[in-house]
Amino acid sequence: MAPGPFKSSRRESRVNKYSAVKVLVVDDQPLIVDEITEFLEGSGYRCVPCYSSREALERFRDDSAIAIVLSDLDMPGMNGIELVEAMRVVAGKKRIFESIMLTGRAEKQDVIKALRAGIADYYQKPVDLNEMLEGVQRQEAALEERVKNVQHLGHLNDKLQFLAASIDDLCQDLDKSRQLSQPGMGDSDVDFEMPAIFEQLSPRQLEVAKLVSKGQTNYQIACELGITENTVKLYVSQVLRLTHMHNRTQLALALSPNNATARGRVTAH
Repeated sequence: MAPGPFKSSRRESRVNKYSAVKVLVVDDQPLIVDEITEFLEGSGYRCVPCYSSREALERFRDDSAIAIVLSDLDMPGMNGIELVEAMRVVAGKKRIFESIMLTGRAEKQDVIKALRAGIADYYQKPVDLNEMLEGVQRQEAALEERVKNVQHLGHLNDKLQFLAASIDDLCQDLDKSRQLSQPGMGDSDVDFEMPAIFEQLSPRQLEVAKLVSKGQTNYQIACELGITENTVKLYVSQVLRLTHMHNRTQLALALSPNNATARGRVTAH
């Protein structure tokens, strides 16, 4: 008598609750599909039995809960590898699933093709149902891990988008500051006579001094002028020394068009 499609195995009651994932079982031999479906459902899995590649692809497309595909390799029309590849096209980048191949042959070339197609595991017929169940459980665990990784990447992407938006806001603020710092572009430049004490400064030193007077930090000034923060510190130090001022507050008051009294006290020093 020819050997049956399954190795004998003692069934145990494993059902506590059904798994959240569905298992699609496809083979062109109905006996095999029915036997595997009955076994897996008795082990806590919801199954979608199919008897052809075309039917399997349609069911996969219509039911997003299918996350494990258990397929025969040799089937008319599309074989198991071609079927899984077609399912990956249907799934796109957002849907995750794992696949297991059943084969009556153990040829090396078939195994290589399956691995290249991204098939996670394979079993040779006659299939040991208990071993196959362990394989399904491993793929379920792998799916859970992949979902966690996707969620983690989603959180990172949200943070990156928030950071990008913050940088964009900063760049816009810098653009506004650059426009306001140009002669005639802001209220502070209207009819404003530069104190004589600042005439000795170089153009770059004067530029730094104006940005200090607008309340910008060394980091913001560095971004504005395209220089390093240490270079900004050096310019600020030079400006304070040449103008005989003690701190940035005095410098800001001296360059403020709205503080003529305070500016007079500073320039009279």
